[in-house]
Amino acid sequence: MTPGAQHPDAPAPQPLRSDAERNRERIVAAARKVFARDGLGASMASVAREAGVGIATMFRRFPTKEELVDAVFADRMDAYAQAVAVALDDPDPWHGFVGYIEAACAMQAADVGFADVLTAVFPGAKALERRRDEAYEGMVRLIGRAKETGRLREDFDPSDLVLLHMANAGVVSSTGDAAPDAWRRVAALFTQSFEAPARGPLPASPRHEALYQAMLRTAPAGAGAPAPDKKG
Repeated sequence: MTPGAQHPDAPAPQPLRSDAERNRERIVAAARKVFARDGLGASMASVAREAGVGIATMFRRFPTKEELVDAVFADRMDAYAQAVAVALDDPDPWHGFVGYIEAACAMQAADVGFADVLTAVFPGAKALERRRDEAYEGMVRLIGRAKETGRLREDFDPSDLVLLHMANAGVVSSTGDAAPDAWRRVAALFTQSFEAPARGPLPASPRHEALYQAMLRTAPAGAGAPAPDKKG
């Protein structure tokens, strides 16, 4: 046999495409673990170490952090959108609204990275943001239905749910394993404050554009886009 030639009985070498796909899957799995533990502030280098790949390989597969976030949290955002759909299907709109809040807060508590995702926007993560938009439109319908029942205070604004997610993310991050169920009290406190009759007037809600900019600032480095017309 010619030196260097492959033995006829030896298995064929795996194509580079398969190796690249394995690396991608390894990186996504590692990022899911690192982000769930440390939040989106975790560095790309820490994800590469967890995956056992070089930083060059990391950036070949995911040139930006937004692309990695898109890949890691696509299924979480699908579940979030599904929670909104389940709430809309509830024959009791107020019960559906409360159930949505509990489900969303529980998802944040279970995954620190996803807690961050719900308080930030990622213009480069197209699939994730598309699902967020779908969920947002569903939430607007849910809010309208809950108000029609007379159970949700009339001055409630969709931005109040964003503020709730921001508050809950802070509680989840601060309490960690020391008080893992603290989020439940936060959710209950907010839910009770949302219920009619209102105990008193509220300060003006943040403008949607201002809230969007606030969410944009909490996204990974490199995110940036002009504020949209409607929401945070």
